[in-house]
Amino acid sequence: MKKKLLEQVRDEIRTRHYSIRTEQAYVQWIKRFILFHDTRHPSEMGAREISAYLTHLAVEQKLAASSQNQCLNALVFLYKNVLQIELPDFSGFTRAKMPKRMPVVLHKDEISLLMAQLSGQQKIIAGLLYGSGLRLMEALRLRVKDLDFKYREILVRDGKGQKDRVTMLPVSSAVPLQQHLQHVKNIYNQDLSEGFGEVWLPSALEKKFPSAAKNWGWQYVFPAPSRSKDPRSSKIRRHHLNESSVQKAVKEAVCQAGISKQASPHALRHSFATHLLENGYDIRTVQELLGHKDIRTTMIYTHVLNRGRFPVKSPAD
Repeated sequence: MKKKLLEQVRDEIRTRHYSIRTEQAYVQWIKRFILFHDTRHPSEMGAREISAYLTHLAVEQKLAASSQNQCLNALVFLYKNVLQIELPDFSGFTRAKMPKRMPVVLHKDEISLLMAQLSGQQKIIAGLLYGSGLRLMEALRLRVKDLDFKYREILVRDGKGQKDRVTMLPVSSAVPLQQHLQHVKNIYNQDLSEGFGEVWLPSALEKKFPSAAKNWGWQYVFPAPSRSKDPRSSKIRRHHLNESSVQKAVKEAVCQAGISKQASPHALRHSFATHLLENGYDIRTVQELLGHKDIRTTMIYTHVLNRGRFPVKSPAD
């Protein structure tokens, strides 16, 4: 019996080891595309219908460029990998405008004020975002074995663009992290004693090393407070901490510290890059630590410093 379309989409996504978030997003965009065209099957549609829907997202719904691009990726994936239909050019749709915003950067005294309002693992996570330049999800997805206290390094696995990289482990974070891991190990041992203790592993590793899921080294550094059912395998596991708890904690800390800037956890990563450049480090080094593919992405921090191609000094100064 032939599987339904969305089941085929999920199978293709899982074959390529895409994340559960990508799977959920792609499935939702494909559903919306089908509903927009009165539930017609995508095989009966093509470039014209895709262009019409993408234009609708930009013009009528006024979605951000990132959302429109994600929808485009989902539909291209559907036609290329599931339906195996070669699409003609459909680049004539109205594109959502990409806003040109400067990153929010906190001064060093603002970082100190912010950190003073945080405690526990939230403070440790914030310390890694600022001290190591991690993205929030990169920090939350860290495994115990990714921390090297001897060489003060953090291995970031499968970062943005599915790339691995190495960044620094701040001296200021080392002792709090080691103390935190003692608490995490107690939770891990409790899970094992109750017949659990598994964590999610990438599909290939799970098949090759089935016992690794209960290995201490593979445990999340920042585990969730409770176990939950894996949406794909239905196994009961302890996943990593949800990012919303960190976002909420940082937002509250910013308010309590009296900081007027609209600073999110990502502002700590922006501050990491800017402060390194202020300290005279080479932009290529900063690019490598941040995991940017293109140096132009890193160059935005030189504009924050007013060190772009045309550094200008105010006549008032």
